[in-house]
Amino acid sequence: MSNSYKSMVTKGATTTEIQAHLSEGDTVAVTVRIPSNLKEAANEYAAMSGMSFSALFRNCLINELSKKGR
Repeated sequence: MSNSYKSMVTKGATTTEIQAHLSEGDTVAVTVRIPSNLKEAANEYAAMSGMSFSALFRNCLINELSKKGR
């Protein structure tokens, strides 16, 4: 990737540009340790929203990292 997340934020990239940047790239495996009740609730929420847990997790990260005013 040509731009890092930090440089994009510093240079004033738009929310759309940041979201596009965060959506690109190779897929990597990540282990996240969370309480089982949280995982179960997230699975149920994701299913009710028509997506997988992984898609929900990616969506939440992209939304959080692309917020303006931080």
